[in-house]
Amino acid sequence: MSCPGGADLVIASASIYIGAAVAEIAGCFAFWAWLRLDKSSMWLVPGIVSLAAFAFLLTRIDSDFAGRAYAAYGGVYIATSILWLWLVEQKAPDRWDLAGAAICLFGAAVILLGPRPA
Repeated sequence: MSCPGGADLVIASASIYIGAAVAEIAGCFAFWAWLRLDKSSMWLVPGIVSLAAFAFLLTRIDSDFAGRAYAAYGGVYIATSILWLWLVEQKAPDRWDLAGAAICLFGAAVILLGPRPA
């Protein structure tokens, strides 16, 4: 995604990536809650739906190559996971969490916004 559509394309892509990250983390957390926190197996139902939503959302990214879209998504996933740690699990991230997330977001931006030959 090389930003030919301008800021609207960047905002749309960022929204999709964030939505996909939340869906993936929520889906995986549902399995975590079932297996590690002794929650009901009913947690698996929204978990599976959430993981399906995650996969669907990633197909909405405007990219000519799936691998590039997935690579950039990794940085967004990491930063969103740190937010999940803080907001859902109530564990404040430390400076290393924040520095790592920032580095990953920078890498995602390089992948997404780097100039590509036409």
